[in-house]
Amino acid sequence: MSNRLLKSSLVTVAWASSASLSLAQSSTPAESHWYDDITINGFAEVSWSHDFNSPDSGTNALRVFDLDDDEVDVDAAELVIQRPIGTPGELGFRVDAVTGTHVPKVSAASGLFRDSDTGEAHDFDLQQVLGSWIAPVGSGLRLDVGKFVTPFGYEVIEGYDGYNDNQSRGFLFGYGMPFTHTGLRAGYTFSESVGASLLLVQGWDNWTDNNDAKSIGVQFALTPAPDWTVYLNALGGPEQADDSHDNRYLYGATGTWRASETVTVGIDTLYGTEEGVLSGGKSASWSGGAGYCRYRFSDTFALALRGELFDDSDGARTGTAQTLESLTLTPEWKLGEHCVLRGDLRGDWSDEDVFEDHSSVTGSRTTVSLALLVLF
Repeated sequence: MSNRLLKSSLVTVAWASSASLSLAQSSTPAESHWYDDITINGFAEVSWSHDFNSPDSGTNALRVFDLDDDEVDVDAAELVIQRPIGTPGELGFRVDAVTGTHVPKVSAASGLFRDSDTGEAHDFDLQQVLGSWIAPVGSGLRLDVGKFVTPFGYEVIEGYDGYNDNQSRGFLFGYGMPFTHTGLRAGYTFSESVGASLLLVQGWDNWTDNNDAKSIGVQFALTPAPDWTVYLNALGGPEQADDSHDNRYLYGATGTWRASETVTVGIDTLYGTEEGVLSGGKSASWSGGAGYCRYRFSDTFALALRGELFDDSDGARTGTAQTLESLTLTPEWKLGEHCVLRGDLRGDWSDEDVFEDHSSVTGSRTTVSLALLVLF
């Protein structure tokens, strides 16, 4: 009996030791690699729009991406590969590759997928391509080098991590400000309510600079209250080809206020000037403002309203000295976690006859549109 008891005890001890060793080995964390943090996301939009003026050219004048009348277009199909970072000492990157009927052709930067001489763009673009590092300085000094979207404006080009309340883009977005910059961006968070960024870039929508000077910009991000955010932006530098002396300046203020669980209000303003673009070497200026309101009726349905005014009194941005106004109503349905259906009912007005009306021109236009967004 004693031998059996001894053998049984030895077997129990051996099993327990083996189990403990196995548990210790399984609890040892697996070795992590930098590429484990790489994420892949996508975004696509298919849209259709109709102009009640029925322009003979089939083109919606002064629109940004919704240019074709009565056409179904794949506006954008985008793939985003990145290694996001948030801790001092980390290295990361982001590449946004996009193809489509209009978005790449409109927003492409000169010298990358837009010919610097002819201005011709392609159906493909690298909307963003940058490397990032957070220097171990204070709370962390973030440095981004490459091509990135502009900090100006309430509206965005759109992607998996951000899309607009309205389907069509406003005049301010399309004509008042740049789409992208190429260069260096340094950002620092001073507190929970104050952050700032400094830009040293090629200028407006230039991969390769068109002159010998750079543009300098600054942004202040303020959060006075948990539901209120304000962005103040300024950018200045020469933007004309082979001209390093005549400067273009742009100033903008954007604010977002979440008034309640269901209501979000936004505002966007800008003012720009450019030297030496008018006869006699005079400066041109433009300005504008837009207001936004979104009401969420349920988890699946919302309505958004946008009103805007864009004053291009010298014609420096649209090619015609005019004042533009628009009003846009957008219903939105979430069809699922990764799918959104929305459409616009939009009216545009100008104090000049700039909109096609069949074979003639007029000062107003009404359009409707429908778009399906897929994101993951």
